[in-house]
Amino acid sequence: MLHILYILAFTVIAFLAISNLIRSLITVSTESTRRNSPPGRTPVNRTPQRVSHPELLDENGQLTDEPLLIMRSVNVEDAREQLDAIYNASPGTPSDTTEE
Repeated sequence: MLHILYILAFTVIAFLAISNLIRSLITVSTESTRRNSPPGRTPVNRTPQRVSHPELLDENGQLTDEPLLIMRSVNVEDAREQLDAIYNASPGTPSDTTEE
């Protein structure tokens, strides 16, 4: 009797999961057809597009048009000196003592 109850419970759970999957696929399909509609025919229930990350907005809430990352160019010698200074300042580096 307990086996039948388990089979019935898992059947109901599987049915709910599959119906939820089908509903989600239908929703995604309708959203994509709404988004890909011709420019002359805009849907009535169109929601404004959201920006994916707040760092893309300025103080007024508008999208920024300026670059978000500015890198200065460094020549190879300067970069090597900086890396050597970091390496020599780290605690596990061997000291430059001369062996006799």
